[in-house]
This record gives sequence, C-alpha cells and structure tokens, in this order.
Amino acid sequence: MISVVLALLAAACNATASVLQRRAARSVPQYKAFRPALVLALIRNRVWLGGIAALIGGFVFQAAALSAGALALVQPVLVIELPFTMVLLSRMLGVKLDRRSWLAVGTMTLGVSMFLASAAPGPGRQTPTSAEWVMATVVTIGTAIGLVMVARLFTSAGRAAALGVAAGVGFAFTATFIKESTSIFQSDPAALLASWQLYAMVVAGLCSLFLLQNALQSGPLVAAQPALTVSDPVASILYGTTMFGEHVRTGTWILLEATGIALIIYGSFLLAKSAPSELGQKPPRRGHESRLGRSRGERGR
Repeated sequence: MISVVLALLAAACNATASVLQRRAARSVPQYKAFRPALVLALIRNRVWLGGIAALIGGFVFQAAALSAGALALVQPVLVIELPFTMVLLSRMLGVKLDRRSWLAVGTMTLGVSMFLASAAPGPGRQTPTSAEWVMATVVTIGTAIGLVMVARLFTSAGRAAALGVAAGVGFAFTATFIKESTSIFQSDPAALLASWQLYAMVVAGLCSLFLLQNALQSGPLVAAQPALTVSDPVASILYGTTMFGEHVRTGTWILLEATGIALIIYGSFLLAKSAPSELGQKPPRRGHESRLGRSRGERGR
C-alpha cells in the first residue's frame, strides 16, 4: 500500500513538472529543436527550473515506491498523472477542456485500470543478467531512434505524440536502473557508488529528459502527455516481466488485458481529435485572416 501512495505522490509531481516545462518550452523557437540551444534556452527560464524541481521530487517518490513495490505495479499507477495534468492545464495554462477531452482522459484511465486489474502484476525475485541488460539496452535505443525518425515525418501533435512515446519508453527503462540501484543501496549502501547501474540511471534519465523537452516543445501538451503517460507503464510491465521475473496473468485474462489496451488506443485517438489550444484561443476566421493579410499588404506598399 505504501508503494501505491508514493507512486501517487510521484504522479502529482510529474504532472506539475510537465505543465511547467511545457509552459517554458513553448516559448522556444522551433528551429532550436534537437539542439543544445534548446537546453541552453530553457535553463535560463525560472518556470522550467520549477518544473525540474518538481521532476526531482517525482524521482524521489518514484525511487521510494520502487524500493517497496514491483516495477510492474508502481509504474502503471503513475497513469494518474494524466488527469492531474489535465486539471493543471485548465488552471495554469488557460486550457478549456470540452467533454470529448474528458471522455478521452476517462477512457484512457479506464483502459489502463482494466489492464492492471486483469494483468495483476506481481513482484519478481530475479536479478537481470548481463545479457538481459545488453538486450534491453539495444532494444530501447533502437525503439527510441525509430520513434525519433517517425516524429520527423510529422508536425505539431503528431510529432509531440511520437516523441512522448519515446520519452515514456526511456523513463520506463530508467526505472529499471532505479529499481536495481535501490536494491543495491538496501543491501550495501557503499557499493552503490561503485555500481554501473547508478551511472546508467543518470545517463538514461538525462536522455529521456531531453526527449521529453523536445516532445513538449514540438506540439501541445494534450498530445505529448497521454503518449508519455501510457507508454511508460506499458513498457515498464514488459521490462518487469522480462528482466525481473515479475508475473502477469495469462489465459482468459488476456481478453480483458486486450480490451484495456484497446481503450487506451481509442482514448488517445479521441484526445488527438479534440486537442484544444493551450492558450484557450480559437483560430482566426478566414475572413479575418484575409482582411489581416490585405491590411499588411497595404502597409507594405
């Protein structure tokens, strides 16, 4: 139970971090994407630094939760970050969420809840072997590169969603290092500094954070956040079962698990179709655009 409470606190911190970082990232010009200039511009923004502080708080709560519970349990609980984010969006960024947006959020949350209830992920007892770490690293890096390449084919919401998935997978992989590091710390605190998992955790976390900043800068948060929130727990369950021996139900339970996944996909589709302006503004009418264009042309003459 304590691991669930800690995971909920981590979700609240992560939601706050996402909104603050998106508020800062949307002020950075698009041409700075995937460049060090993006990070240099953000670190001078107090709002972004506040988001990083919230992200650190989320990391602390997440590490504490993983030290007490299974990876396949803790990470999926973080899906509550999505409704937290939607509420903060409406309060902090002036986003007006319609019924379709809330229906999408509810559908996605129901899908994840159904998947978790039917899968019933349990704790594992095995420690990943060197071969498993290598395989997981290769698959994760390959997946991230593929998603980045796909993201370049889209603009705005499509790009934000693809990069959000890449960041979610990256954070899920980071969680595997967090779990292993907390296990090492519990058995021998002095050995943690000499373990490679600690430094791999830092590298994976920074790379995932970089992907997240590009996702937040590329398009609306209502496109990036669901992709991030859903891909993280799903990837975590895969990592937990294949690397740490954590188990999920099979047999007829697979039907309910598949239904949960279908609801997640449908909810994502609904949210993409109903994504509102983050400024709460309506797009200008065609007539207004034409008059505006003519007045600009007249001034040019």
